[in-house]
Amino acid sequence: MEAKNKNKSHKAWVVSVDMGYGHQRAAYPLKRIAYKDIINANSYGGIPPEDRRVWRETRRFYEFISRFKQVPFIGEEIFDFYDRLQSIPPFYPERDLSRPSFQVRQVMKLIRKAHWGKHLITQLARKPLPLICTFFAPAFMAEYFNYPGDIYCLATDTDISRAWVPENPARSRIRYFAPTYRVADRLRLYGIKQDNIFLTGFPLPEENLGGPDLRVLKRDLLFRLVNLDTKGRYVRQYHSVIHHHLGRRALPVDSFHPLTLTFTVGGAGAQRELAITILRSLKSKIQQHQISYVMVAGIHNEVASYFRQQAVRAGLRNEIGKHLHILHANTKDAYFSAFNRILRNTDILWSKPSELSFYTALGIPLIIAPPIGSQERFNKQWVEWVGSGAAQEDPVYTHEWLFDWLESGWLAEAAMQGFIEVTKDGTFNIEEIISEKITAVKEVRTLLPY
Repeated sequence: MEAKNKNKSHKAWVVSVDMGYGHQRAAYPLKRIAYKDIINANSYGGIPPEDRRVWRETRRFYEFISRFKQVPFIGEEIFDFYDRLQSIPPFYPERDLSRPSFQVRQVMKLIRKAHWGKHLITQLARKPLPLICTFFAPAFMAEYFNYPGDIYCLATDTDISRAWVPENPARSRIRYFAPTYRVADRLRLYGIKQDNIFLTGFPLPEENLGGPDLRVLKRDLLFRLVNLDTKGRYVRQYHSVIHHHLGRRALPVDSFHPLTLTFTVGGAGAQRELAITILRSLKSKIQQHQISYVMVAGIHNEVASYFRQQAVRAGLRNEIGKHLHILHANTKDAYFSAFNRILRNTDILWSKPSELSFYTALGIPLIIAPPIGSQERFNKQWVEWVGSGAAQEDPVYTHEWLFDWLESGWLAEAAMQGFIEVTKDGTFNIEEIISEKITAVKEVRTLLPY
């Protein structure tokens, strides 16, 4: 799909939810087409107390389950039971998967009987702009309460469960933005009409792209390759590939920033201990200024404080703000903005396979932390298919295997794989669709599995 981004003035309602980071991170790049601002369905001004209560209980349960998984013995069993309720079924054999899941029935029960979301949809209907939802529940609400404008739902993982599709998919007027071929095919198995499927890619922040010509991204990737290919093995063998995709400009001799590894904790603050294990392993490398390490605490004050305490305890007080950084912000908007700036100087991203899996499109190789839940297992598989990331080795020995990967040139190869193979123009494609310049993709098949 070619996106020329001619119409920046066309506006839409952009509705997300404040649960973790994934749905809001997907909405953030769409801010410039959002009418007034992005709306969080569970915390907008004037939300009825009963609606707020339902959302609050949903969010608390989500965060509880994410943290409870770490509890010895029983935690794993409880999480696995919950995960099975929203699991993604095997794709093959291809078959009719349109029967609504338990989760869909429960969501629709709340919408019908408690009028959950009616207030929000009534308010939005006063100005019936195209409506883009980065979570399925507001899209279901809009359809049930007869929102007068077009309804779009943006999937936020590389594969999706049946929960994303309403009870009667064949009769639904919800249109879907699919970030991958697999999501587009999956929607078809769930019963969504082909004309309601748009193969767009995942929306990425324009500040990291530099516009449809990818000027900023290509520049950043050239400097990243210098840091990722310490022996020049990848560059020597694949210089023609680099020139073809990044232009004929010469590869820089030196990068303007030190080799930088960024680690992110999940939206529920999980995996903070892993960040500290990595910190301890890289201690001497940080002190010798062979690597800079960024620990991303997001909006979690307690996680940021914990990171600082552990850094001081490890004897790295003097490196804080120099070759050791802790990224923390008070709001998610401020966090996304700061994180996107950090990414421009990030050479390696270490994260569980969340929605950040799509950020390998920015030419950043992904070290995959253990996945949490069915959708993250599929995200991990997708990243490995693309060739832009790999599962972490023992984090205690990060100082050994990470530098072996650098010397081999594999991380440089993974960076280029992500840039080449993953769609980078999702933001611009969505804008073009909203401006009514592009029709639904008729054929979503491909020779590639992703």
